[in-house]
Amino acid sequence: METLVLLGQLAWTFFIIGAFTIGGGYAMLSLIQNQVVVEHPWISETAFTDIVAVSQMTPGPVGINSATYVGYDVLMNATGSHLLGICGSLTATIALMIPSFIIMLLIVKFYFQFRSSRLYAGTMDWLKPCVAGLIGAAAIILVLKTTWTGYTPTVQVVADNFPDWKSWVLLGGAFAASYWGKVNPIYVILAGAVLGILLY
Repeated sequence: METLVLLGQLAWTFFIIGAFTIGGGYAMLSLIQNQVVVEHPWISETAFTDIVAVSQMTPGPVGINSATYVGYDVLMNATGSHLLGICGSLTATIALMIPSFIIMLLIVKFYFQFRSSRLYAGTMDWLKPCVAGLIGAAAIILVLKTTWTGYTPTVQVVADNFPDWKSWVLLGGAFAASYWGKVNPIYVILAGAVLGILLY
């Protein structure tokens, strides 16, 4: 019974995330973190960071991959069953995709009627900075732990996410190679994996 309740909470949580996410998988990460780490403390901040890292390296959208891994982790930790962990993965993934599927059907149906509307154009202009903010928040959340007390945030570095100077050097090197060196992201990931094995 408790497992069914947990599956229901997982389904509802990811359904709401899917319904209110605009801007793709990276914009979704801050919502997922808020729900599964803060609102429902199902997983730790460090576990969420690991899930995001794996989700970025595996094929598919990062938001859906994260939902799949989170669903498995939540049910596996709660029950100790790999089978129920897979059920958690399916539940979270399907619940996340249903709102997007419905919204896309509606958009495809009505887009050509409203694309020249000033209201539509104004809405899109307002949504763009919101999406940028959500993506920026996701990046900050992976490095910092923010606890809100009223309107005042308490911020501290999550030590387990960046345990030492070597992690920061790897981060800087990956950013420089991607941004300035225009290195293929696959090579950056492979280099990070090799250096991580050697350094740790």
